[in-house]
Amino acid sequence: MTESTASPSLTGRTVAFLATDGVEQAELTDPRTALEEAGATTVLISLTHGEIQAYESDVNPADTFAVDAVVADASIDDYDALVLPGGTTNPDALRTDADAVAFVRDFVGSGRPVGVICHGPWTLVEADVVRGRTLTSYPSVRTDIRNAGGTVVDEEVVVDGNLISSRNPDDLPAFGKALVTAVAEAEGRPSGA
Repeated sequence: MTESTASPSLTGRTVAFLATDGVEQAELTDPRTALEEAGATTVLISLTHGEIQAYESDVNPADTFAVDAVVADASIDDYDALVLPGGTTNPDALRTDADAVAFVRDFVGSGRPVGVICHGPWTLVEADVVRGRTLTSYPSVRTDIRNAGGTVVDEEVVVDGNLISSRNPDDLPAFGKALVTAVAEAEGRPSGA
């Protein structure tokens, strides 16, 4: 691979994925693969220890994934970026968990990159961090974003400050590239900036 086509190196970066049962499998695995191929370490954070059950198209059980950490015990200081995959039941469960909501609120407030796709913005809405921000999402979440003070556009990937958002699994290639770029660009920032 020539230098001009090489992906940014994320060696030494650690990216948290916050998800629980009902996560859309491709929205967990595709961004994870993109970040790991660029050199990042990924950590799956969930509500409880054990495994989470992923789904395809929200209704077809897919694979299970081992949980690396529990959100109640997690510190945003341990991660360089956060990704919130979708699926309908995954963010619906996360937005009712006080620890998950606080983790997301604090992470967005830290200024570090936060990637969110599909129904994932429900957790951002619950954390009250979309006011004045522009993002995209699955169509059924857009009214919630507007009601929470955000602006919604229908684009493949939207970057607004530290928020990187996409609409659905069709956008995963562009979402993965945008995440890698955002994490790479954040590398030189001071801690907590």
